[in-house]
Amino acid sequence: MFKKVLFQLHWLFGISAGLVLALMGLTGAAYSFQDELLRALNPEVLRVEASARGVLPPAELVPRLEVASGQRVVGLWLEPGTGRAARVNFAPAPGERRGPMRYFDPYRAELLAEPRGQSFFDLMLRLHRFLAMGETGKQVTGACTLALLFFCLSGLYLRWPRQALSWRAWLSLDWAKRGRAFNWDLHAVAGTWCLAFYLCAALTGLYWSYDWYRDGLTQLFGEAPAGQQRGKPGERRGGRDEAPLGPPPSVDHERLWRAIQDATGARLASWNLRLPAAAGQPATLFYLLDDAPHTRAFNQLQLDPLSGAVERQQRYAEQPFGAQLLSSVYALHVGSYFGLPGRLLMMLASLAMPLFAITGWLLYLERRRNRRALRAVRGALAPTTGGADAWLIGFASQSGFAERLAWQTAGQLQAAGLAVEVQPLARLDEQRLRQVQQALFVVSTFGDGQAPDSARGFERALLGQALGLSSLRYAVLALGDRQYQQFCGFALRLHHWLHGQGAHSLFAPVQVDDGDDAALADWRRQLAALTGTAAPEAAAEPYAQWQLQRRECVNPGSAGAPTFLIRLQPATPVDWQAGDILEVPVGKGASRDYSIASLPGDGGLELIVRQQRRADGGLGLGSGRLTETLQPGQSLRARVRRNGAFHVPEDDRPLILIGNGTGLAGLRSLLKARIGAGHRRNWLLFGERSAAHDFYCRDELQGWLAGGELQRLDLAFSRDQAEKLYVQDRLRANADELRRWLEQGAALYVCGSLAGMASGVDRVLRELLGEAAVAELVDQGRYRRDVY
Repeated sequence: MFKKVLFQLHWLFGISAGLVLALMGLTGAAYSFQDELLRALNPEVLRVEASARGVLPPAELVPRLEVASGQRVVGLWLEPGTGRAARVNFAPAPGERRGPMRYFDPYRAELLAEPRGQSFFDLMLRLHRFLAMGETGKQVTGACTLALLFFCLSGLYLRWPRQALSWRAWLSLDWAKRGRAFNWDLHAVAGTWCLAFYLCAALTGLYWSYDWYRDGLTQLFGEAPAGQQRGKPGERRGGRDEAPLGPPPSVDHERLWRAIQDATGARLASWNLRLPAAAGQPATLFYLLDDAPHTRAFNQLQLDPLSGAVERQQRYAEQPFGAQLLSSVYALHVGSYFGLPGRLLMMLASLAMPLFAITGWLLYLERRRNRRALRAVRGALAPTTGGADAWLIGFASQSGFAERLAWQTAGQLQAAGLAVEVQPLARLDEQRLRQVQQALFVVSTFGDGQAPDSARGFERALLGQALGLSSLRYAVLALGDRQYQQFCGFALRLHHWLHGQGAHSLFAPVQVDDGDDAALADWRRQLAALTGTAAPEAAAEPYAQWQLQRRECVNPGSAGAPTFLIRLQPATPVDWQAGDILEVPVGKGASRDYSIASLPGDGGLELIVRQQRRADGGLGLGSGRLTETLQPGQSLRARVRRNGAFHVPEDDRPLILIGNGTGLAGLRSLLKARIGAGHRRNWLLFGERSAAHDFYCRDELQGWLAGGELQRLDLAFSRDQAEKLYVQDRLRANADELRRWLEQGAALYVCGSLAGMASGVDRVLRELLGEAAVAELVDQGRYRRDVY
């Protein structure tokens, strides 16, 4: 319940404060390199020619600048020896907080022209701090900064993975995802990358937003740095908050400068002299030595403006660590505390702030679309009824997708004339489960194997109990995300519990990775088989144009049909994963499917296609075009279809790959993906006619074997000996090795012909391991097939 409330607050504050934070991030990034950008835009203004005698002392600068401007000087900022223009601040007009600032030549005391772009950066600063709305805007930005702090902490809690010590679980982004899953992944992973920077920005940004926060930091870390102390209760003071009161001060600039030189020494790198705003106030100098740890590691002096006597001296290096942090609030806020790399990283994190507003809104809108779609699906159904004869459709949903699929499933059953009852798992109890005779469960898994928030009570209340459910027939549609180690974990726990209570599974759980259309289509087909009706078809992606780049015969001289390695290039960029399918239309809505044999990084999409002949001797519709009639440079229409059920596991578990003939195509792409990921525990069992003519990709496979990327390669060439030898025979001969690999957590992937090889392999597996063990491999997603 707590996580659900936290999630609701996270997105509620996100859609309200996200846009303001996005603006603050962009304006903060734009302002972060103001000085460097202004110097690049205004080299003729902000670069000055140094004089051999050095910069002029304040005793010469102040009167000459006052004469040139007609205004009283209250502050000077110089960086001697850098060739950069200095800055002068003038006294504010009555009622104003700050006076004007101008750049000047510190070697000649000449005021310089207004640099181009200064007004832009001034606007960026006002937007960043106040939304250019004064005190009202300051309150808004302060509240949004508090919201940012909440987003960081709540986001960390909400995405905390079960494998908390795995860096991939925290920082790895799956670029193959699409739609809501990709937006969610991007939001969470990018947030993790930026988390430290946003925490730093929020914790320091609040220093300028709220007095109570600033006072709390001062009490926590010690006395505030000079120039930042708050006045006593009831005391009116000048400075940054309000215009000064009292008569103008008297300043002996020569004595003041001599005292500064005596106190700071010869290693002065830059200094900011703030002259008293009114009589009776001290002069304050903030200065950096040439070995300062960062650009805000100021040493501070307070001096009598007439005698030059030092009233207070505070050296950064001599302060406690807490006081150093307090005086470095601005440096921490902009990242300069960690030098140039810190500034660059903080700027990039600030630029990324709109990403979270955009992905957050997309996720929010997706939730709304799901709810509208759910209402539409529910509205299209006849009223659902309970009773012992009705099909119970129970769902557990985190985002609404599982609930929508549950109602779509109800629609398919109602169309077949069956009575249905749709209920969330949270409403199901022991009595209802004992009553029902047939049930379908549409169950999502939240994060790494967890139950959705709405189903956690169901899991606690029932999944630990022993119930007699021998009269129940059921099936499970499991929704999950394969990036997590406990893929579809909650759904599989539900399946195993039901099985353990004596319930009869109508078919193996259908596991859906990231909304995979192929898996959902399989679910609809299974339901159609149960109800005796045709399965509804889902809308597919449009076909694209693919150009034939190369075609090479890989079995010259073979007694079998010619087989070709074919490379296609899409007209527009197309992405796919190892295990996916290329669908080629052949006319009246029919198509042919081909396992993809390459990865996007190989520079093209490759297929291994055997030329087929019809009974009348004509070429097959799909294979004939690919292997003969289509010429290099010509194009055909095709589309990639995601085949999530045959995607390679992301972890380093051992992989046993079994295939024959052109089934090598799908296994080849899996091997390429494994090798690219640095996973070397791979075992390939491959069969064909003869080693002399039908050993497809011989050099590549033997190279992987020699290099250790392929640990075992077992071959079965059926025509090379008197007694025919098939790949399932090789598997039986290596039964002990098979068991060892499976004990180490290996997964089995089978690709090739269903009638011969795949059925033979399945029969040998059940012979060697037993029916229960094979069923468990299927349930765990460790036995996968792509067969034809």
